[in-house]
Order: sequence, then C-alpha cells, then structure tokens
Amino acid sequence: MTWLVRQRAQWGQASVEKMLGALPVVAGFCSRLRIRELVDAACPVRDVAELTHGQVIEVLVANRLTSPTPLVHVQDWAERWAVDEAFGVEPGLLNDDRIGRALDALAPHLDQVAGSVGLAAIEAFGIEVARLHWDMTSISLHGDYDDAEPGYATPRFGHPKDRRPDLKQIQAGLAVSADGAIPVFHRAYDGAAGEVAQVIGAMQALQRLAGPQQVLMVGDSKLISYANLAAMIADGVSFIAPASKVFVSAETLAELDLATASEVDYVAARDEGKSADRRGVWHVTEDAMTLAGPRKKDPILTMRRIFVHSSARAQAAATARAKKLDRARDDLARLERGLGSRHYPTEQAVADRLAAIGRDRRVSAYLTAATGTDPSTGKPTLSWHFDQNAIDTEAATDGWYALLTNLPPESADAAQVLRHYKGQEAVERRYQAFKGPLAVTHLYLKNNRRIHALITVICLALLIFCLIERQVRQALAARGQAKIGGLYAGRPAVPTGRLILDALAGIRLIPGTGQSPPVIPQPTDLQLHLLDLLDTDPRDLR
Repeated sequence: MTWLVRQRAQWGQASVEKMLGALPVVAGFCSRLRIRELVDAACPVRDVAELTHGQVIEVLVANRLTSPTPLVHVQDWAERWAVDEAFGVEPGLLNDDRIGRALDALAPHLDQVAGSVGLAAIEAFGIEVARLHWDMTSISLHGDYDDAEPGYATPRFGHPKDRRPDLKQIQAGLAVSADGAIPVFHRAYDGAAGEVAQVIGAMQALQRLAGPQQVLMVGDSKLISYANLAAMIADGVSFIAPASKVFVSAETLAELDLATASEVDYVAARDEGKSADRRGVWHVTEDAMTLAGPRKKDPILTMRRIFVHSSARAQAAATARAKKLDRARDDLARLERGLGSRHYPTEQAVADRLAAIGRDRRVSAYLTAATGTDPSTGKPTLSWHFDQNAIDTEAATDGWYALLTNLPPESADAAQVLRHYKGQEAVERRYQAFKGPLAVTHLYLKNNRRIHALITVICLALLIFCLIERQVRQALAARGQAKIGGLYAGRPAVPTGRLILDALAGIRLIPGTGQSPPVIPQPTDLQLHLLDLLDTDPRDLR
C-alpha cells in the first residue's frame, strides 16, 4: 500500500482538462448556418431518440475541423474534446453505429440540405454569388464496393487526380464564390462520370442558389462543349472558360502577334513581392468565334474569343521544351552508342527504343529518325534529327491560350474577362484544403451511401473553414490591417483557415463540477485576438 501511495504521489492524478480548441467557434458557425435545424427537418428521428441526426452531423463537422483523422474512434475524440460542453452531445452516444445511421439517414436528402445550407450561408454572411467558380476533383477509395447502392455516387475506376489508378474513386464538384472563395455548393458524382456531362446540372443548381441575379460561371476547359454552351446561353447564364485545342487549334495560336495585343494591368499573387522586371506580364486580344452543333438544325453559337499571352507561361513552356529535348538527345546518344549491342541487336529493337524515347520524352512531334541494317556488318544503323520547323511552330504558341465567353464587351472588356478567369485559382485552393487540412485522402466506409453522405459532411466543414478565414480577414480589413502578428512561426501572416484553427487548437477547458462552472485557463494573446476577430466568447457554451 505504501508503494501504491508513493506511485500516485509520483505520477499525480489524471488530468480532468479537455481540449476545447476551436469548438466554440465551429459551434457558433454551425448555428448561424442552421445545420442542425436543416438536417433535422430533412431527416427527423423518433421522440425517444437520445440524439438527433442534426446533432451527429454537427459533431462530425467539428471532428473534421479539429481532428481530421479517419472516421473511426469519434467517441474517443469526443471524450478528449469538450464536445459535451460545446455541442451538448454526450460522447458515449457517438458510437460507430450511431454515426453510420446518421450518414444513412442524411444520404437521401443531400441536395436539399446542401442547397439549404448554401442559401443560409449567403444570407447570414452576405456572400456575393454573382460570379461562381466551378471545378471537380477525385477522391480515392480503399475497398472494392462491388455492391454499390443505386442512387448514390458509385465508386469506379477513372482518371484520378492523385495518380492512384489502382484505386476506385468518386468525384466531388465545388462551386466557390469570388467573394472570399466560399464553397456555397457541392455535389458528389460517380467515379467514372465525365466532367463535361455534369456542367448543365451544376449550372441549374447554381441558378437556383443565386436567385434572380444573373450568374457568371467560370470553369476549366471541361466547361466547354456545344451542349453546355447552348444550355448556358439559353438560360441566360454567363460563362468564361479556356478553350482546348479541339476548339482553338495550335495553328490559330501560332498566327497571333504579341505586338498587336494590349497589356493587362494585372499582377499575380505569386508576383506581388517581386520587382516589376521580374513579374509576369499578360497581354490580350480578341475576336469572335462561332460553334456549330452536331445536328444541322442546331443553332450556330457566337461568342467572344479572348486570346491571352502570359510571359511566365511562355518562359515555362520554353524551359520545359529545352529540358525534354536535352534529355531526348542524351537518350538518343546512348542508343547510338549501343547499336549492335545485346540491348539493340536488331533494327526492330532500335525502332522500338526510338518509339519509347519519343513517347516518354514527348518529342515525337519533332523527332525524325531513320533505321536500317549495315549489309557488311549486319548491325543496325540509325540517323536522326529534330525538325526545327516543328519546334519553331510549337514555340510560336508558347504563352498563348484562348478564353471563350458570352459576356458582352460593355460589361467586361478583354482585360476584365482575364481578371475574372484568374479567380479560378480559388476553387483549386479550396480543393487543397479539402485534401489537406481536412484530410480527405483515401476513404473507406461500409457502403457508397455513407461515402456520398460523408462528402457532404466534409464540404460543410470546408464551408465553415472558409467562412472562418473570410470573417477574420474582413475584421482585419475593417481595422486597416491584413496580417496578424505571431500567427505563423511567431511572425506576422495573412490569416488562413488552417493557421487560425491551428492557433486556437491549444485552448483547454476544465469541466465544471457540482455548482462550479467550466473554467478555461487563460488563452494566449494571439488566441484572444482571433476570438475577438471571430466575435466568439468561448465561455458561451451550449
């Protein structure tokens, strides 16, 4: 017994502190978005249920934002974190079965819930949605999912963005506002769904979200097809998207003259800290383009074609071409030295290696080669050169690309069209958060119904992640500031969702006992500053 007392004195009592972190902030944003209310309205539970589905979904959103690990042991996480105090949810009720049932219940109502929460975000936070940026990404899955339930995103093999062709995938689409890069709309798709075919459905959903105002939809080249453009024009939706070589040929780009283009007053974010002579320069020129439909009765579409030249893009293309030519020369020189060896004993072996070099180094367009067999020695021969005319023709297109739009010139000149399109990086940045801070990498769940629902949970978490960032930046701007001191490695930094949540993560809570209320040990000055910018008092617990 003496030994036991000594051991307890040495090690001390178990800590009663819980992690609080950003839970009060997340709970406040969930309330403003009415997530619990909207989910419970869509999928109510019996009166005897200890938890509503809305409560479970709110907690899952908080889990994604504070501890984005695989969706297991949520109950253990809730016990370590102040989930009871912040959300009024008893951690012991959050077992895997209860979470699965909440996802199952939510799945049939995803479009309704996503649309309602998106509208709530627009109204509660005053988000401007006249311009929306659309894109899709893929999410790899572990598991076969051979018995996928119809009506929900089906895992299939496709063209994964993470270069895991060995895994099945599903896809997610996001529409991000130009105002604060807020993901106000999302939808999950089959793993093999073609991106071009999803545009019209997404466009119609964005119209409903935006209400009576006209929508400008900005996307990548998958936005462009005759059917998509015809539908957007007919519905009064404006669009901007780059044209692939199917619609604007390399020959057309090669004929452009930079001297006749107008320079654009635009500085890329990556160039803001550089001197003027090191910044990228953009030029634009435009003409009109017509597009015929697949059937004779289809109307001819007429739109503006904005040709854009980027000096940074031109330099990158020239550098990349020089590198691949140098590497191809090295490969060809090794091939010449090896003619007749055990590796290349025949003309066919040399031809096969030539084809591999052209394919792997991507120089087939300019590599001209002839193979043969020396009659005196029986060894293969090789002569080759790079076609300089082909290289020059390709070089003439360096830095050029075309944007198609139906915006009238009086509402946006060519330079403004380019500026609108440059906002497309916002949706790409949000996908980085989708797969980074929110840890959406490889998923494994029991069935595709739950996967489909989990995508909505993650997108709701991403929505709050972005709203937190937007509110802090707006509050700083109102004070004439752009950075927060000590936010990144002790240095001033522009606030991002990730930096904000990381800074708040260290806040602790000592649960109340008896008549004693919960106590929050003194937060740091940085944490207090962030809470002030977010207009959140962590002591106001549910």
